[in-house]
Amino acid sequence: MKPASVLGLPSKGRLMEACMELFAKAGCTIDRTGSDRGYRGRLNGAGNIEIAFLSASEIANHLREGKIDAGVTGEDLLRETLAADDPALDSMLRLNFGPAKVVVAVPQCWLDVASMSDLDDVAEQFYRRHGRRIRVATKYANLTRRFFADRGVTGYRIVASSGATEGAPAAGTAELIVDITTTGSTLSANHLRILDDGLILDSCAVLAISKRSEALAELLKNLAEFI
Repeated sequence: MKPASVLGLPSKGRLMEACMELFAKAGCTIDRTGSDRGYRGRLNGAGNIEIAFLSASEIANHLREGKIDAGVTGEDLLRETLAADDPALDSMLRLNFGPAKVVVAVPQCWLDVASMSDLDDVAEQFYRRHGRRIRVATKYANLTRRFFADRGVTGYRIVASSGATEGAPAAGTAELIVDITTTGSTLSANHLRILDDGLILDSCAVLAISKRSEALAELLKNLAEFI
C-alpha cells in the first residue's frame, strides 16, 4: 500500500473553521487522533490522506522543506516563503475565504508620493539629506524585495517587524511599511495610506500542493467545485 499523503491544516482560528466548512461541503470529514487538541488526524472522503495540524506559517515552511505534501495557508505566507516559480510548489488552488492584501503604505503627509516611482525619487532625496537609506518596516521581507526590484526601487533597507507594523513610522523606527490589510482602517488610524500602485499581493487562503498524489488530485477536484 502506498504511504499516505500528508496535508497540513491550520490548528486553530478562523482559517481552521473555514477549512472545516469547505471540506464538509466537499464531502470530507476530519478525525483528530488522540483528542480534540491532537496535532495529527485523518481526512475521510478523499483517498489516503493524513492531517498535520500546524500554524499557518509552519505550513508554508513545511511545504518548502518537503515535510508535508500539501497544506492550507494564506497566500501571503506561501509567497513570502516560496516564490511563484519555486520547484517546491506543484500547484495551488485559491480558496474562497481569508481575503487580505499585502500593500506598500506611506505616511498620509507625504503628499507628493503617490506611486512607486515617486517613492524611488523620495528614497534618493532621503539618502542625500540624511546619509542613510529609507527604512521599510515589514514581516514580508522576500515579497518586499521582489516587488521593489520589479519596480526599480533600490534606495531602501528593510527593518524586520515583530509587532504592530503599522505603528513603525509613528514610533520613528521606519519611514514606511509593507503590511497586510483587509479594510485599510488600521492603516488610516495610523495616518498611513496605500500607494496607487502599491498592491503587492491580493491574498486569500490557498491549498498548495508540493508533491502531487492521486488522493490530493481527487481532493483538489472535489474542493474546486465549491470555490
